[in-house]
Amino acid sequence: MAEIGYAAMFEQFHPTDLLTYCKQAEQHGFSTVMASDHFHPWVPSQGHSAFVWAWLGALGVETKMRFGTGVTPPGYRYHPAVVAQAAATLEAMFPGRFWLGLGAGEALNEHILGEYWPEAPTRLNKLVESIEVINKLFTGKVVKYRGEHIKMENAKLYTMPEKPPPVYVATAGPIMSQRTGRLCDGIITVGAADEKIHGLMERFEKGAREAGKDPSTMPRLIQIHISWAESDQAALDQAVTEWPNGGMNFPKQDIRTPEDFAAMAKLVRPENFKGRVLCSADLDVHREHVQHYLDMGFDEVYIHNVGRNQTEFIEAFGNQVIPQLNLDRTEAVATS
Repeated sequence: MAEIGYAAMFEQFHPTDLLTYCKQAEQHGFSTVMASDHFHPWVPSQGHSAFVWAWLGALGVETKMRFGTGVTPPGYRYHPAVVAQAAATLEAMFPGRFWLGLGAGEALNEHILGEYWPEAPTRLNKLVESIEVINKLFTGKVVKYRGEHIKMENAKLYTMPEKPPPVYVATAGPIMSQRTGRLCDGIITVGAADEKIHGLMERFEKGAREAGKDPSTMPRLIQIHISWAESDQAALDQAVTEWPNGGMNFPKQDIRTPEDFAAMAKLVRPENFKGRVLCSADLDVHREHVQHYLDMGFDEVYIHNVGRNQTEFIEAFGNQVIPQLNLDRTEAVATS
């Protein structure tokens, strides 16, 4: 069966409030949480950016939900050995519930180290080396590593779960999709045109087969951004106000500060959200939107409502959307 997840956006909410929303989500049919890992919000007005790793343990205690990071970029703020240690600890404490979501990162959060922010090919290579380090440490052995970008000396994880947590990588590009299939346990992507998603999944499957794995057994996660409110206009207005970065249809990985994003947000218009954030008051429209991704073969669909009306969103979707979804994966349309 597929699962519907709650996207906990640390850019927008206090961590205590997010814990409350997650408990409410669990009571209303959401079964898993994708928690963002930011040092800065996208724009100053979003107002928050707490340390997600300090919060995940509280989530594990307060709920029975599965959960993971969406996503953590190793190799900058965190050496991959520290990421591996944190992930192994959470999985040891909450067996079978934690998954590790990784990504290549953005200058918004990673430039704070004061080092040169590399070009995209270098960032991807650094991510691959980090994945190799994490996977080696998950064996429980003493590991040395000398890569072009990542170095590690005589490291061993002493607190290990019975089984390492699955490693998923977020990507929207074909090269990393194929590498993800080869190196990892599953893939994360975001809502996009069907043709693009099909292409990403084909490359993911190709990489998995190259590594001798069966891609049909590997989880596929997607995060979708929506704006639900009491009217279509209110839904559109809150997208513009609360999530202007969602209307920026250009690469954002090299933009450094929330203030820079705020300046660019002045150029965002309501029409820029088309195809990027579904803005509607109609719960049937949202149900069809979620079902579409389930029918494409995604195992977990994480819903981010961009508004401040989280409790109302959770209750409405829990009562009128999730119960109407067909979560049977055997009926999903194959993506290959």
